[in-house]
Amino acid sequence: LDKLIGQKCQFKILKLNAAKGNIVLSRRVVLEEQREVQKRELLENLKEGQILSGMVKNITDYGAFIDLGGIDGLLHITDVSWGRISHPSEVVKVGDVVEVVVLKYEKETEKVSLGLKQLKGDPWGDVDEKFKPGERITGKVVNATDYGLFVELAEGVEGLVHISDLTWNKKIKQASKLAKAGDMVEVVILDVDGKNRRISLGMKQLAPSPWIALQEKYQPGTKVKGVVRNITDFGLFVGIEGEDIDGLVHISDLSWEKKVTHPSEFYQKGAEVEAVVLSVDATNERFSLGIKQLTSDPWAEAKVKYPPGASVTGKIAELEPKGVLVAIEGAITGHVANADLSAHSGKESRETLKVGDEITAQVKKFDEKAHRFILSVKSYEKSSEKEDLKDFMKKQGSATVKLKDAVKG
Repeated sequence: LDKLIGQKCQFKILKLNAAKGNIVLSRRVVLEEQREVQKRELLENLKEGQILSGMVKNITDYGAFIDLGGIDGLLHITDVSWGRISHPSEVVKVGDVVEVVVLKYEKETEKVSLGLKQLKGDPWGDVDEKFKPGERITGKVVNATDYGLFVELAEGVEGLVHISDLTWNKKIKQASKLAKAGDMVEVVILDVDGKNRRISLGMKQLAPSPWIALQEKYQPGTKVKGVVRNITDFGLFVGIEGEDIDGLVHISDLSWEKKVTHPSEFYQKGAEVEAVVLSVDATNERFSLGIKQLTSDPWAEAKVKYPPGASVTGKIAELEPKGVLVAIEGAITGHVANADLSAHSGKESRETLKVGDEITAQVKKFDEKAHRFILSVKSYEKSSEKEDLKDFMKKQGSATVKLKDAVKG
């Protein structure tokens, strides 16, 4: 109380003891009465949007309480600054006199919500004019996550460098490993969307795309060697010697002959493989390789050799519920549906057939999706009957005309 010595103040008499010569005074009662008068005057004129001056009375993790003179208002942490802050004490201190704007006032509860950042214009209001795609700018990393970096470009304006735009090296899986909060970084503005308050940034765009050089270096048909770095359900990722970019061998490009259900049936991680470059798509960042393309396509020759209508002979390799699989030659196979089995035996032929039996059928078409010929025994038998009839008629000579007349109608 030493600070009050020598000051002139108003007091209210609480007790008076003339006999003892004692007088009990209260300064607090006077201050409370004055504060109550100020409070009534303030509440009578208080309205949203009003700018007031007050003193910072207390600071918590979620905001600061401002003494407006008779009543305290809450300045929430989200209304302290347009920029990212972790605690209100980064901007205001206890005892500071600050100007604030009334955001909300509830008469029933006498609760007042205040704002400090609202006294400044919304920094997102002119971002479309201020920041242009392609522009290089230096900013501070304010948050580093696994999926990207948030970079402050100006007070209250942040952009995201997604992990896919962080580096050309696909091996980096966490953006937080490349930078941390507080780091100053150079970025390229990729896209600005002021309406939705989003700015997309890039860091890998600061350097030339290695995909352009890769596209020029590896023309389709080039043979390459590499090591299997990863195996998925849909293919192999092969690390090409001297390159940071992996090529993909799709499961459909592993073998001409064998039906591959999973790449791990033929290859393991770390295995050295040779492949052929199928394509390099710099735009979509795809490096496609093929292993089966190291040899010629046996199906291309088979399609020429066995066109629709041709007869083929093979052995039954498998009895399937909907037909039989026929091994024609090597890895070349055909399928005969149950309905296309013998025209004479019907269902009995399906029951009497067994693996290893030789079967002759006619090619109906080539199934590109299933990669096999569609065959028909029934069509072959009908075709054979017609040929036999033609041969018979030729042998009859002039009797052919008489026979036609005899069976006419």
